[in-house]
Amino acid sequence: MSHDGPDSPDARNGYVLDDQIGFLLRRAYQRNSTLFADLVPGKLTAMQFALLFRLAQDGPASQNQLGRSVAMDAATTKGVVDRLVTRGLIRTSPDPGDRRRHLVSLTPAGEALTDEAVRSASLVSEATLAPLREKERETLLRLLRKIC
Repeated sequence: MSHDGPDSPDARNGYVLDDQIGFLLRRAYQRNSTLFADLVPGKLTAMQFALLFRLAQDGPASQNQLGRSVAMDAATTKGVVDRLVTRGLIRTSPDPGDRRRHLVSLTPAGEALTDEAVRSASLVSEATLAPLREKERETLLRLLRKIC
């Protein structure tokens, strides 16, 4: 729903909310989040899934490394890690190479849920991009990577 020109009833000094990148990204994210909540098992949030997937992919990591690998700040990472520990999906243990650091790793329950969730997460991506043709999907993903 695009509005054309400054004569549009919604335009204020040439600003049209429906044409702004932040507004459109938020709407796209809301759509993706709804699909994620509906399709991914275990009541995982997208951030929880990202941490679990990264641990499944790369193995144990420090909390700091883990957060950076999924573009989360330290405070958010700590909260997500704490919630996943409480749910029994990950565990922390002292790093044998550095006593000041703890390693985060998947529990067997975390591994099983991650395996199941990966299949569903692929469906979320497919459903999110469904309105686009293949070439448009490739372009969108390429452009998003460029601005990230």
